[in-house]
Amino acid sequence: MDEVIRLPLIGDLAPEFKAKTTQGDVNFPGDYKGKWVILFSHPADFTPVCTTEFMTFATMQNEFREMNTELIGLSIDSMFAHIAWLRTIKEKIAWKDMKDVEIAFPVIEDISMNVAKKYGMVQPNVSSTQAVRAVFIIDPKGIVRLIMYYPASCGRNMDEIKRVIIAMQKADAENIATPANWQPGDDVILPAPGSCGAAQERVEKLPEDVYCLDWFLCFRKEKK
Repeated sequence: MDEVIRLPLIGDLAPEFKAKTTQGDVNFPGDYKGKWVILFSHPADFTPVCTTEFMTFATMQNEFREMNTELIGLSIDSMFAHIAWLRTIKEKIAWKDMKDVEIAFPVIEDISMNVAKKYGMVQPNVSSTQAVRAVFIIDPKGIVRLIMYYPASCGRNMDEIKRVIIAMQKADAENIATPANWQPGDDVILPAPGSCGAAQERVEKLPEDVYCLDWFLCFRKEKK
C-alpha cells in the first residue's frame, strides 16, 4: 500500500524535521521559536521560474526580517546542486534591477523527500520526484497560519506573501480582520458583535474612528 501522509492544515502545529541546508543544519521549528517563517518549496534547481522567485525573495530578505520573519527554501535536490545553482544566480544571472544576488537564507537538501512529504509538497498527479510550488507561513508558536499552492507555470507574488504576513500580525495584535484587497494603512474590520444587545450598542454608540455599513460589518478608520 502507498504511504499516506496527511497534509498539515491551518491551525495545526507545523510538522517537525531536522535537515541539512545551505546555511547549516536546521531543527525545525525549534530553531525558529518566536519568529514567523515562510517555508516554501520549488520543483527543482536550475529551473527558470524558481530562479526569478529566489532572486526576488533574496532581495526582500531584510524586509521580511524587519517583520520578524525568516525564509526557508526546499527542493528535492542535493546540496551540490543547490550550491551550484545559487552560485550561478549570483555570478551570472541579472534580471530586472537584480544582479549579483546572494541567496543568504537556508535551502533544504531533501533528496529523501522527508520534509516534502510531511508538508504535502509531493503531489503524484504532478510529479513523484519533484515538489510543487508550495508556501507555508508558520507563526512564532510553530502553528501553520497560511498555505498556498501554485502550478509549476506560475511564479509566486512575493508582495502578496508580505501583505498577508502584515495582515496576520496586525490581526493578532489588534483583534481585527482585514477586508478584500486590504493594504497596510487601509481601514480594518472589527469583530462581529456576539449578541443582539452588543450589536445595538455598537450601532448606537460608535466611537469617532468607527463606522458601520450594518450591525455586523463595522470598520475602524486607520491613521494615514
